[in-house]
Amino acid sequence: MSTGITKRIIACLDVTKGRVVKGVQFVDLIDAGDPAELAHLHATSGADEIVLLDITATSDARPILIDVVRRTARQLFVPFTVGGGVRTLEDAAALFDAGADKISINSAAIKAPEIITEIAERFGSQAVIIAIDAKRKTGAEVTAEGTVPAEVYLAGGRTATGRDAVEWAREAENRGAGEILLTSMDCDGTRAGFDCPLTAAVARAVNIPVIASGGAGTGEHFVDVFKAGCADAALAASIFHFGIHDVRELKAGLQRAGIPVRLPC
Repeated sequence: MSTGITKRIIACLDVTKGRVVKGVQFVDLIDAGDPAELAHLHATSGADEIVLLDITATSDARPILIDVVRRTARQLFVPFTVGGGVRTLEDAAALFDAGADKISINSAAIKAPEIITEIAERFGSQAVIIAIDAKRKTGAEVTAEGTVPAEVYLAGGRTATGRDAVEWAREAENRGAGEILLTSMDCDGTRAGFDCPLTAAVARAVNIPVIASGGAGTGEHFVDVFKAGCADAALAASIFHFGIHDVRELKAGLQRAGIPVRLPC
């Protein structure tokens, strides 16, 4: 449920083997640079937050690269979220110790939902983001009730769960999550626009902030997801990494469109 407060622009760093990468619909990854350098660049350009996701930690069954998190955190003066391979309360604690302000959980939360409550009770709901990688079911359209049938995937989009994205978002909130990071697998990396109907369906179903992810390509796409998608924040990766959009210019355009944003100094 969108609150009408200032909307956030979030720069995302998808990391594997210590490098930032970007692909299309979770495949065909190409190198985008060093995470610490890119994080600092995006923050100084006006990004409200930085999200670092170790996208192969779960699929490779390994811990997140703590040294990368620590090195990136040293470069930042904006909120920093880290995810990928978080399986236990101890994993979360290690990330907070390394400089994370929030942690993002995906696969582990589906497999053992009680981890959401455990981390929220220890560190606060505001520090727990549930990442939902969702793909529309074949032929799925918006229903008369405004919902969009979409399935949740795990392990960086590799494993279907059979779970409905909207229902899982509701459960995550009930278990203590403070935000939802919703990525449309259908739109990811396409630069053709966010999945506004899916984002709106999730935003209407919960009372916590929803971050829209997947499909950013133009300033109008951000306007659309804030208005039609009811998002509280919008996340992008490749359009920032490869210099297609400057955060300052994006925010100026959003302000002209009547979207409340924090303008960089």
